[in-house]
Amino acid sequence: MGVEKNNEITVKMNGTFNKVIELLVNKGFEITDKFSLEDIYLIPKDMNIKESSVREILKEAIIIRNVGRCKVLVFKKKNIDKLGNIISQEKIECDILNIDDARRFIEAIGYKEIMEIAEDDVCYSKDGLGLVLKNVRNGDNLIEVETIDEDGLRTIEDLKEKMLELKLPIDTSDFFVKKAEVELEKVINKYKNKAGTL
Repeated sequence: MGVEKNNEITVKMNGTFNKVIELLVNKGFEITDKFSLEDIYLIPKDMNIKESSVREILKEAIIIRNVGRCKVLVFKKKNIDKLGNIISQEKIECDILNIDDARRFIEAIGYKEIMEIAEDDVCYSKDGLGLVLKNVRNGDNLIEVETIDEDGLRTIEDLKEKMLELKLPIDTSDFFVKKAEVELEKVINKYKNKAGTL
């Protein structure tokens, strides 16, 4: 089991996935990894999502993550400031052998599936700066910059500054886009429109 503390920012791309890749390559970035990721979000069965905010719902979520041969349970503990910005987070992971067994176990202890998110990611790096381009299936194209720094040398503000220096076609109105929040809003709205229950 691993516990990881990190700072990250995530922004929406204004340009196409391929255009951003072209710009990064022209700036000297090199591809370091490419993978698909699938997340299954489960929340407590008795949670009243009609009376809970998206952040409150996700705060209770357990994620079953499948990244190729790597399968893990994930729980994210976020530190949020008064303005609602995520200033840091702690991620706890536990390796699992089988997605279906993990789902049955989590459901047996009182959780239910609320959504699945799948994405295709391409990682780039240059001079110690790593970027992950995320093509969320049926969703937005995102860029994530994340650092794990024991000394705390890379703050959120450092990451914002680095991202702006790159002059990529991004939406700078929100540096904390959370794909799970965006996708959960869609799920909730779909159920409200159908007058269904989650």
